[in-house]
Amino acid sequence: MKWLKQSRKQIVLVVAVTITVTILLKIVFLIGYVPSESMEPTLPKGSLVIGYRLCSEYGVGDIIIFSHANKLLVKRIIAAEGDFVVKDGVKKLVPKGCFYVVGDNLDNSYDSRYWEEPFIHRKDIIAKVIF
Repeated sequence: MKWLKQSRKQIVLVVAVTITVTILLKIVFLIGYVPSESMEPTLPKGSLVIGYRLCSEYGVGDIIIFSHANKLLVKRIIAAEGDFVVKDGVKKLVPKGCFYVVGDNLDNSYDSRYWEEPFIHRKDIIAKVIF
């Protein structure tokens, strides 16, 4: 009978740890993978990154994970709302609640410079890379 009681405690502990880890990964953190050279040398191809989902402030210089064209991408913010960027020789104002992003490896990054709609909306940001 003693082993059954001890076994129940172990099961409860395993379930509690599993639930805690699941909540942390679904709500607080995001573990991602960098599949291309677009963020080299900062994030080499094949790097694992950890993003913080609960971040509410993003600024120029931050590396973010966001959704674009049904893909998760990792890029650096180089302009925020109110900033001006030059795209195709035209000076454009970054709209409210939006960001302009590029990869650190400018020669090998498909980013805001090439998209028809070049701005990332705040609602599309999933996490801020912290590691």
